[in-house]
Amino acid sequence: MLDSSPQIEFPEYYREYFEPCRSKGLRGGRGSGKSHCFAGHLILRAASEEGFRAVCIREVQRSIADSVKQLLEDKIGAYGLSAFFKTTETEIAGANGSRIIFKGMQNHTAASIKSLEGFDVAWVEEAQTLSAKSLELLTPTMRKPGAEIWFSWNPESEEDPVDVFMRQEGADFICRTVNWNDNPWFPNVLRGEMERDKARDPDKYEHVWNGAYRGLSEARVFRNFRQGEIKPPANVVWFYGVDWGFSNDPAAGVRFCFPDKKTLYIRNEVYELGLPMEAHPTFIAGLPDAAKWPVRADNARPEIIDYCRRHGIRKIRAAKKGKGSVEDGVSFIQSFDVVIHPSCANTRREFQRYAYKTDSRTGEILPVIEDKNNHVIDALRYGCEGLHRKGKLITDTVKAGEAPRRGYFKEDGGVNWKTI
Repeated sequence: MLDSSPQIEFPEYYREYFEPCRSKGLRGGRGSGKSHCFAGHLILRAASEEGFRAVCIREVQRSIADSVKQLLEDKIGAYGLSAFFKTTETEIAGANGSRIIFKGMQNHTAASIKSLEGFDVAWVEEAQTLSAKSLELLTPTMRKPGAEIWFSWNPESEEDPVDVFMRQEGADFICRTVNWNDNPWFPNVLRGEMERDKARDPDKYEHVWNGAYRGLSEARVFRNFRQGEIKPPANVVWFYGVDWGFSNDPAAGVRFCFPDKKTLYIRNEVYELGLPMEAHPTFIAGLPDAAKWPVRADNARPEIIDYCRRHGIRKIRAAKKGKGSVEDGVSFIQSFDVVIHPSCANTRREFQRYAYKTDSRTGEILPVIEDKNNHVIDALRYGCEGLHRKGKLITDTVKAGEAPRRGYFKEDGGVNWKTI
């Protein structure tokens, strides 16, 4: 059926999707080729399988313009199949009896959706908007032997029904996270847009292009951060902070510095769940030169601090914390341009998700920070604790052979220096 002239190609990640599987998911950011892969695969099956039937679904479809019909028609043209398929305003039909229709799930009930019982494929595009009710209606309806359900979506929340559903494991599930860098044909016109988002809005960049869950918008605590690399001065002063894990919470540690008056640079992180007592010194030593510099740690576990001090991390001491310490630490961090090294993925994730509480009834943002997504951030606060109580930090240019110093601006414009 196919014209011999066009070259039909798919990204390498899609190879296993040609094999039969009940539930297939492609989740991720813009430019990954998710929709193009499913659209191309659907047209190939419709062209080669007699009587093949597929339904393309969205949660809400006010008109056929909301559907993937145009994308399918583009694939038909690209594959040289325009003479084989006939398109109308509502469906696409093949000369072999194949048929592709388009539905909005909100328009259906348990009774009306039964019309799909004999279909081979249901493709749900923008599946992050699919409601739990729609998912419950759809899955048992696709009951023809060998029937498949395809989901493509850019994640919004880990609580979205499709996200929960496709996190199941088993022979009947296949789901990949794919992004722009998985697409060998990622267009340059999108690359420029992506780079602008990366520079100006890290939260948007992570969600739109890297398939991360949507940021917390106005409720987000930190907006003053970006991913990047900096080469600090050779004489820079390094700071270390550690937050101990407990139960299901991971232990976290960071190594950071202030390369200039305006910048806080987070260069290294360690992050691990379920550490036994004897593993903590090695864990902290995962931060370069942690045994040489002062380390501030959560004072809730003095026995761990004592153990680490006796096993190589001699300059570790407890943070004071106390009333208002969270707010003070957050305000101090907010006063800098924060640059997070690309290797610090957990740090970047927490900066994206650390948020103020929101009133569940009114949606108003409350002046209280949620106690979650904060393990690395707590470690960072502990490491900064000796600084924000005295004013904004500045660093000294240390001459050869001299000890490094750190200082704080005084009200009269002078500087209080302290040798480390």
